[in-house]
Amino acid sequence: MFFRDTATVNEAGGRPEATGAAAYGLMGRRKTLGLFALLCLTLGAALAGLLIGTYDTGIRDLAAALLGETGTKSAIILGLRLPRVVMALLVGAGLAVGGAVCQAVLGNPLASPFTLGVSSGAGFGAVLGIVLFHSSHPDAVAASALVFAAISTLLILGINNIRGAGSETLILGGVAVMFLFSSLTSFVQYTGTLQEVGDIVFWFFGSLSKAGWRHIAVSAVMIALPMPYLYLKAWDYNAFLAGDEAALALGVHVGRLRTASICLSALLTAGAICFVGVIGFIGLVAPHIARMLVGSDHRYLLPASALSGAALVALADLISRILWPPQIIPIGIMTSFLGVPFFFFLLVRRTRRRL
Repeated sequence: MFFRDTATVNEAGGRPEATGAAAYGLMGRRKTLGLFALLCLTLGAALAGLLIGTYDTGIRDLAAALLGETGTKSAIILGLRLPRVVMALLVGAGLAVGGAVCQAVLGNPLASPFTLGVSSGAGFGAVLGIVLFHSSHPDAVAASALVFAAISTLLILGINNIRGAGSETLILGGVAVMFLFSSLTSFVQYTGTLQEVGDIVFWFFGSLSKAGWRHIAVSAVMIALPMPYLYLKAWDYNAFLAGDEAALALGVHVGRLRTASICLSALLTAGAICFVGVIGFIGLVAPHIARMLVGSDHRYLLPASALSGAALVALADLISRILWPPQIIPIGIMTSFLGVPFFFFLLVRRTRRRL
């Protein structure tokens, strides 16, 4: 239903290459090759993040550090760069899978947990935590961000239950919640002190500089827990591609799955940003990059989105560290710089397709 079972024609020879099961097998191999390419890109970005910086190191230095050798280079690799790289991979994977799931269940290529207001709720929670507990208590700020990310999700689902289980209602409710928490954030900023406003602005820039192993462990649990369920529902997400009615006809519990998916994508987003701040565009852009390489089959699209998101954030973090040394540009600024051109590319591409 979701794959064209037709012959493909070799342009050079004008003869059919494969039909039926052979075409399906060829398509599967291409998707696997796309996944492998993304895996290599992710590993390459992670390796570059460990080796390149203001203080350059080499493969031998990395191997020595991993084998327990002490020294300045080992301290830089294990103490500074490795936590940043691991957190970047986690954040990118969580945001990208959350975006792919939102796009699937809402049937909107521009949907993501950010457009549903989850990030605005988390942002307001972080702002409230900064004002109440000050930035010297990062765990309290992160906990407040998690709480308000959950509150924003419940608000969206509550609006949806009142108005009906349609995807349009969820999107409009998300926009309303986003503006609500954005206005509350602006109000708190207006009434805050200069120190509080500075901390708030820095949090919204996004930064991996304070990522510690305890923070990484918490984020890893929150990001890893929803993944198996989401992957097991890959066929159901494929059914959404044909519309809610077709999905219902195929036995998918549309309303229940949509609600569960929104909640889990919110958990992924909250786990990704609670310690590092707002990192935009990854949940929107990464699934589209993955879709270009592996298509819309969610058995391949979900892991491909995780890899593309991880690679994007790792590359953005690397660029932020080497672009203006010794200054480190906040990661949220860098992902926006990288994401906006690709976003315009998507818009132009969709417009040309319609024409």
